Amino acid sequence: MAEPVELKKISDYLWEIPKSGEMRVPGRIYGDQGIIDQLVADLSRDWSALRQVKNVACLPGLQKYALAMADIHPGYGFPIGGVGAFDEEEGIVTFAGVGYDCNCGVRTIVLPLSRAEVEAKKAELAEALYRGVPAGLGSHGDFRLTMREIDDCLRGGARFAVSRGYGTEGDLEYIEEGGCIAGARPEAVSDRAKERQFTQVGSLGSGNHYLEVQYVDEIYDAPAARAYGLEKDSAVISIHTGSRALGHQVGTDYIVTLKQASEKYKLPIRDRELVGAPIRSPEGQRYIGAVFAGINCAFANRQAIGHLARGCVAGVFGMREDRMRLLYDVGHNTAKFERHRVNGREKLLLIHRKGATRAFAAGSRGIPAAYSDVGQPVLVGGTMGTCSFILTGTARGMEETFGSTVHGAGRLKSRTQAIREFRGERVIGELRSRGIVVRAHSISGAAEEAPGAYKDVEEVVQVMEGAGLNKKVARLRPMICVKG
Repeated sequence: MAEPVELKKISDYLWEIPKSGEMRVPGRIYGDQGIIDQLVADLSRDWSALRQVKNVACLPGLQKYALAMADIHPGYGFPIGGVGAFDEEEGIVTFAGVGYDCNCGVRTIVLPLSRAEVEAKKAELAEALYRGVPAGLGSHGDFRLTMREIDDCLRGGARFAVSRGYGTEGDLEYIEEGGCIAGARPEAVSDRAKERQFTQVGSLGSGNHYLEVQYVDEIYDAPAARAYGLEKDSAVISIHTGSRALGHQVGTDYIVTLKQASEKYKLPIRDRELVGAPIRSPEGQRYIGAVFAGINCAFANRQAIGHLARGCVAGVFGMREDRMRLLYDVGHNTAKFERHRVNGREKLLLIHRKGATRAFAAGSRGIPAAYSDVGQPVLVGGTMGTCSFILTGTARGMEETFGSTVHGAGRLKSRTQAIREFRGERVIGELRSRGIVVRAHSISGAAEEAPGAYKDVEEVVQVMEGAGLNKKVARLRPMICVKG
């Protein structure tokens, strides 16, 4: 019989799993009654996100709470939408808190075009992006790297891509960590992982990765929108991808190493993907160095894709690429050291965000000067048939969730369920009838990513705003979607 999970309602948008048994801290889940009812119903299944929150709460060195955002659904050990902050001295780094796609994230570029201008050339632009941005399973990008060059990429991140002519120095200010996280250790990444990445920098990949041309449908916070350069009916490009084959291989390699470390250090692991190592141990330091290398790989990848996308737009509309401004680039599968307040004092913590996005408030360290008064842009992807959002963080969010929030709508149905219930051709046809052009490199992939396979992103975002953790800035609607 499945282990029961006690839930206590704190507010309309916040629920708690009280500390019990082996739990070192309580679990906290942000959701409304509908989201919570679905999670409770899922307790009867083998995979349960609520049980995963409870399992995470048993890990050593976890601070305050095991957290789950409103897009919560089951992942590998850690729930998607999960956040865990670990004390540098007593805590661990866990594979499940990062997963197989280090620094999967979203990049949004503001175009000097209106919705009407894009609509007039929508088919032409969709074709240009489909052909100009490599996508699909095993797709190859523009880069052709040697072993030495891949090490430079893993150290330099987006800066390496800029040095190769992909974008400009000005882009770097508008990327989380300036597009390069310090402490990456290419020597901690296997040759196999590097070899798999030689031709994949600058490629979108498959699964839930996408490139969308969107328009601003609604402005909610005018001052923040002005700071971000957004106007109603203006067009943007959003890119969702990560570290591709290299990140996957890092995960494959280290899940074995971390299993051995978990046994060596006698860690209380309640799920095989929660394996980890003490942060200060040799195994922990090596894995963190490899994760940081994967983070930089993803920054380089999105930088290269952004450059290719700009080139496609420039070709169709006859404009200069430097007129297309990077709004922001932020990851949602990361483990990073950040300073946050715990029990009234500032501490250095290793923040795991698995399918959760950094959401720093106004005045926070580490955000672009141009956004200091309004806060960091938070890029939340929806589905190719609904909408996406741009949010900003709040002081309450910094306190309650270590400056973290949702990354998207969150899956309602597994990929296997989606393929059973939806047909890719029908999904594409229905979206076409609504004026959304979908160019998919895989028909089955379109079925997996059917809008009906996901939660209602508007509900998810409303929970986070209702809880006081974020503020809505703008809602984006899709016009073109390129899927792997």
